[in-house]
Amino acid sequence: MLEKLAILTIQLVVLVTALTSVVLTLVWVERKALARLQRRMGPMRVGPHGLLQPVADALKLLVKEDLVPAQADKLLFWLAPLVVFVPSYVIWITIPFGQGLVVRSMDMGLFFIVAFSTLSIVGMVMAGWGSANKYAILGGLRSVAQLISYEIPIIMVVIAIAMLPQSLNLSTIVEDQRAVPYALLQPLGLLIFLIAGVAEVGRTPFDIYFAESEVMGGPFIEYSGAHWAVFFLSEYVHTFAIGILTALLFLGGWTFPLMPDVVWLGFAWVMLKTYLVVLVIFWFRGTFPRLRIDQLMSFGWKVLIPLSFVNILITAACLFYGLPNVVMGLLSLAATAAVAYAIYRRMTLPARETAEQRMARARAYRRVEVRDAG
Repeated sequence: MLEKLAILTIQLVVLVTALTSVVLTLVWVERKALARLQRRMGPMRVGPHGLLQPVADALKLLVKEDLVPAQADKLLFWLAPLVVFVPSYVIWITIPFGQGLVVRSMDMGLFFIVAFSTLSIVGMVMAGWGSANKYAILGGLRSVAQLISYEIPIIMVVIAIAMLPQSLNLSTIVEDQRAVPYALLQPLGLLIFLIAGVAEVGRTPFDIYFAESEVMGGPFIEYSGAHWAVFFLSEYVHTFAIGILTALLFLGGWTFPLMPDVVWLGFAWVMLKTYLVVLVIFWFRGTFPRLRIDQLMSFGWKVLIPLSFVNILITAACLFYGLPNVVMGLLSLAATAAVAYAIYRRMTLPARETAEQRMARARAYRRVEVRDAG
């Protein structure tokens, strides 16, 4: 018993240390990636190519003065960072990094992850309410509305994924993708999961409750120093979690055709896929503008949630009637293409209307010129 407890303690310490180190790498990678998109060099001063810049930022936050508003509810104010921080680390207990590289493999692993990740919503409310600041409360309420709205499509996609191998165990789901990754069977599910995951993390273009460029800073406006660093740390851990879950659920995890079942090769393959997904998330930040709150909520309830039900219906119909996987993939791809075209038409409508108005004015001017010339 004591030996098992010691092994579990060592695994948890290694996991927390590794995730903290991953956050430092993600901060550096994001700065460099955004700098390249904007034709800058990024951090270069601290360490070679700015590699020690995240360490310097962490030290700055740790030694920075930690202020508490005089009217704040101190119990809620102190507990809120922990309520956000703990679930972001607890979910990693059942997330495998490779074949057999997991602290505890659970048959209900996906259910465990979804259940614990939603607890961070409570921390957002506590942070806003405990700050005794009307802007923080408003940011907390907006965060709850956003997180609940985009949690629904994530859960629906997870259900559709679990229907394929008839299991909620992440290792079983990955092993079932040795022949075909689920990204080819459910491209619509992959798109929904990635977009909703970015919204769950609160990154651009879904960072409306942070609103960093506006007057208010979301539910964290009164936080500083180490307590603000905890929220910052949780955001990047959640971002990495979305990346690795995408790699495990849709990209085949550690499986690769003709690759031998070597643990370190599988681990490297999972990390490569995860960092590629994270780079796509960083690319979103450097490309898309922030949505308005009405656009954000409309996109979640009018687009993603109906599409998640369509994804489940396609999966259920193909499994019930025993249709080949090719049919499932083609139906999902057709739905994805139809939605992409509809969104494209909607987004380009103002430009097309402006072009039509200009052409109408040009035709009217030509008619006037012809009439005057006659």
